Amino acid sequence: MTPEQLRNSILQMAIEGKLTEQRPEDGNAADLLKEIQAEKAKLVKDGVIKKEKPLPEIAEDEIPFEVPKSWCWCRLGEVGITITGKTPSTTCSEYYDGEYPFIGPGNISSSGTIQYDTDKRLTESGLANSRALDNQDIVQVCIGGSIGKVAIVDRKCGFNQQINAIKPLLSLSKYIFSVIQSDFFYKKLRENSTGTATPIINKDGWCNLLVPLATLAEQKRIVDRLEKILPLVDDYEKAYNELHELNKAFPGKLKNSLLQMAVEGKLTDQRPEDGNAADLLKEIQAEKAKLVKDGVIKKEKPLPEIAEDEIPFEIPESWCWVRMGNVVDVRDGTHDTPKYCPTGIPLVTSKNISSGQLSFDEVKYISEEDAKIINSRSNVDDGDILFAMIGSIGNPVIVKKNREFCIKNIALFKPYIKATIGMKYWFWVLYFFQERMRKGASGGVQSFVSLKVFRQYTVPLPPLAEQKRIVAKLEQLLPLCDTLAKAQQ
Repeated sequence: MTPEQLRNSILQMAIEGKLTEQRPEDGNAADLLKEIQAEKAKLVKDGVIKKEKPLPEIAEDEIPFEVPKSWCWCRLGEVGITITGKTPSTTCSEYYDGEYPFIGPGNISSSGTIQYDTDKRLTESGLANSRALDNQDIVQVCIGGSIGKVAIVDRKCGFNQQINAIKPLLSLSKYIFSVIQSDFFYKKLRENSTGTATPIINKDGWCNLLVPLATLAEQKRIVDRLEKILPLVDDYEKAYNELHELNKAFPGKLKNSLLQMAVEGKLTDQRPEDGNAADLLKEIQAEKAKLVKDGVIKKEKPLPEIAEDEIPFEIPESWCWVRMGNVVDVRDGTHDTPKYCPTGIPLVTSKNISSGQLSFDEVKYISEEDAKIINSRSNVDDGDILFAMIGSIGNPVIVKKNREFCIKNIALFKPYIKATIGMKYWFWVLYFFQERMRKGASGGVQSFVSLKVFRQYTVPLPPLAEQKRIVAKLEQLLPLCDTLAKAQQ
């Protein structure tokens, strides 16, 4: 049960007389209603209020639920003085910059409190040309998306025409407030409002809504009981929301933990027959040297040795720390903006990669001539990895190439030898380190990671056999995280 459901259930029990005991000595609410009517008649006679149009009798089929025999049903307008707010003329400066708050729907919270620190504040004359509220009056929004919000006033103030108010007579404001705050009353308010995009209920419609009236003694018991119970519901709501946030965050945290274990060598077992990653690195470097000799790639400046303070965590003895540029061929797409064409070769940017997928939706096109220039140094092959390097840094994608395209502002990772590096393992390494890369990115308005940073980035390299076991384990476990995440939505 959600906190809102629990709160509604408790309020419903309260206004049905199921939260407190009925006592014969309390008398009858019908007598209380007569006293209220006599008090209203006196106020009319004394000129305090105007005589109101009689409210219609309550028909049997209007009564929504049973109440105790000592209670009675009446209309809201019968239990107090109802008024609608009014905005004083904004052209009269003498009405404003005074001491009295002037409230609107935005000042009333869904939790039943009022923000009195308002932009508009009325003077005595401004209040006289508005509608004045006093301590213990009840206000309710009667128009718009926040229709139904209700609160008890605790000071003198003015209010605008989007709010209805009631000054209860011979009844407890907190009891009437609990009725108006109930889900039952809110549903009736919406049923009787007009308009769909902007619902509205006028004062007459509001006054006609039914309320269950308890004896004054039981009103006091109900208020006392609610003041003890509802703070516990608030505590429950806080705990419920905290648990909800934990549950919501759990799949993501679990996924991060699994990836952390994977790159630390704690997700799989180490096997002596796998050999040593240092030997694998030598094999990759030898192939890289051969590619340079054959003119396939250009010779690069040697990358610096890895310092002790660059190693973020321990890895198994059979693994080794490497710089990205020593293990995979790191390139990037164009950073220029070629001339766009109505049709041609797609130019993929960071907007086209997300959630491990490459999308050609809303892609722009360039000429074949410009595409050849770009692809002369950054041609994308099947199995390569794309990684946004400017703006929304990260979002690695393993390419399943079924059409020609070019890349812009995207890093490209290509294996030197496909048989010695598992690109699926490399994908998860990039996925794990992308958050650290974002935090360490350069730039102000638009952050970026340079090609030099990628090439010098320090990552853990396991033997090839263990790379495959890590990928297999992740492919087994990570879908469970996705299932959990969907269940939390």
